[in-house]
Amino acid sequence: MSSASEPHASAFSAAELEFLAEDELIEIVPNLRMDPLNFISGDFGPFRPQIATQVPLWLAVALKKRGKCTIRAPEWMSIDKLSQVLESERDSEKFQPLPFHYVEISRLLFDHAREDIPDIYMVRSLVEDIKDVRFHKIGTGLEIISKERTYALRLKNLSAMEANIVRPFVTRALETLYKLGSSEMIQESDTNRQPPQAMNRGPRTTSRKDGDLILGNIFDINSSSELLLMLRKIIDKDVRN
Repeated sequence: MSSASEPHASAFSAAELEFLAEDELIEIVPNLRMDPLNFISGDFGPFRPQIATQVPLWLAVALKKRGKCTIRAPEWMSIDKLSQVLESERDSEKFQPLPFHYVEISRLLFDHAREDIPDIYMVRSLVEDIKDVRFHKIGTGLEIISKERTYALRLKNLSAMEANIVRPFVTRALETLYKLGSSEMIQESDTNRQPPQAMNRGPRTTSRKDGDLILGNIFDINSSSELLLMLRKIIDKDVRN
């Protein structure tokens, strides 16, 4: 796990997110006969040649490496579906619903099941375009909160990777801006010879469900445009990597 001492370290590494994504179910077509497999997460099988069945992604990759199955790409990875999502992402300010681990799942399939994905180069290009558009929305969204007093920020339908990148430095930004706002309020209070008001406005972060990231605070960031610009640069850097 990334070090907490790094200023913009993500909560999880890419390898850790990939590990979590490997528990997602995916359909395979085995070419072997095998009894059911019993795991803590559930029972999978029996396996019969040419009869499709669902297994965890990690098991599908393991069988694929041994030449024991073919992997069926999820329906959302078809060119038609991805093209629709990309068009909707470009036309709407909202994030379109996608599997929480769409980035990790597609990467694993690109690496280990290339021959099982029809038109893989087009599919890969569409996934990358979708990812770029969504990250551009995140960067643009930071500018919105700079125009008025912000009480809360809700980013809905984020993927695991997107939430992982956004959460650490946005919460740090909220903390910094809160401190700046508190200092300004104390100075104003001293000027007016009034005792400072009790405040409990520290940054709050909650993830209520997959894809929903709630970032809450009360502060005025009109004077912190440079910080927002820095955050956008960080996002652009993470997208390129």
